[in-house]
Amino acid sequence: MARDVYIRALAAFLPGAPVDNESIEKVLGMACGRPSRAKKIVLRSNGIKTRHYAIDPATRRPTHDNTALTAAAISGLQRFGLKLADIGLLACGTTLPDQTMPNHALMVHGVLRNPACEVVSTAGICLSGVMAMKYAWLAIAAGDKDSAVATGSENSSAIMRGEFFQPENEAQSGQIQTRPELQFATDFLRWMLSDGAGAAWLAASPNPDRISLKINWIEQRSYAHQMPPCMYAGGAIEDGRLKGWREYSAGDWATKNIFSVKQDVKLLNDHIVPVTVQAPLAELLKTKRFAPEEIDHFLPHYSSEFFRDRLRAGMEAVGCDIPPEKWFTNLTTKGNTGSASIYIILEELYNSGRLSPGEKLLCYIPESGRFSSAFMLLTVV
Repeated sequence: MARDVYIRALAAFLPGAPVDNESIEKVLGMACGRPSRAKKIVLRSNGIKTRHYAIDPATRRPTHDNTALTAAAISGLQRFGLKLADIGLLACGTTLPDQTMPNHALMVHGVLRNPACEVVSTAGICLSGVMAMKYAWLAIAAGDKDSAVATGSENSSAIMRGEFFQPENEAQSGQIQTRPELQFATDFLRWMLSDGAGAAWLAASPNPDRISLKINWIEQRSYAHQMPPCMYAGGAIEDGRLKGWREYSAGDWATKNIFSVKQDVKLLNDHIVPVTVQAPLAELLKTKRFAPEEIDHFLPHYSSEFFRDRLRAGMEAVGCDIPPEKWFTNLTTKGNTGSASIYIILEELYNSGRLSPGEKLLCYIPESGRFSSAFMLLTVV
């Protein structure tokens, strides 16, 4: 029989001071010496007011890599009673690890220097963080482990600095003046993504002296069988297919900016709500995994305030009306930190003193890579 599993603590690490919209291009730098044409449009739409970068604003040198961000978030769990020596499983999710191998979680374990334990990395984009948590949840529920730490982390600024785009922009400089969409395809995400890490301590028993979050379930669905790639890096779409970096020369890696993160904005706008909201929600409601009226807090990870009203309309269309006063997100102050976002949202609400035993939290985590979605139900105990 499966055991109950509880989140006993949550911690977040956001590097440096908050960066406002006026300072953002000073920190990231201009691509090829030109102010961004996309910046004002994107910032006006996404609603983000401040975010954090692992960049020293004075020197514009990196302050942390992804591994360091993750280790810092895990270290933050110690103030809630976690002993690193008691970690039986370390599960880490991220979009862009610091290297292609060894895997991200092994690098984090090496920095933490906690005793030998099971270590696993989950690949993906926004879903990699919640799938790390699902791996930890299932391991404890099965009785295989008694204590685990799951993380989500991003160091997007490492590939968002202006100089990273210079070879591509120089190669296309003649075309950009007449075809600005060439620059927009790669420039768009520079104003959407930021840095941060979150960590959760999972155990087979709740806290004896403060609230915990019981994990009721975590459900993930991929729709890649019917949707093309939408957000990608390490490749380029040519002749209708996503070609990986190994099919390009080393020269192409720079001039075509093969390793930059790109987004098909039209594909995203047309399909993110029908595919990642309505389709999975309709299934969850049909199988009675939850009832909308029993939800006390709805925690959505969406990339932009542009999608907020569309998200609610999509939920209402399938019979899941959760009033706006029950929604909680910190996108406008913490930015879009990808796989870390749901941890950072949960951490702020969990440590706010606003939660009471018996309340239920529904979390929504979409991923536009090739359109996937996860929902998670938690109960305060």
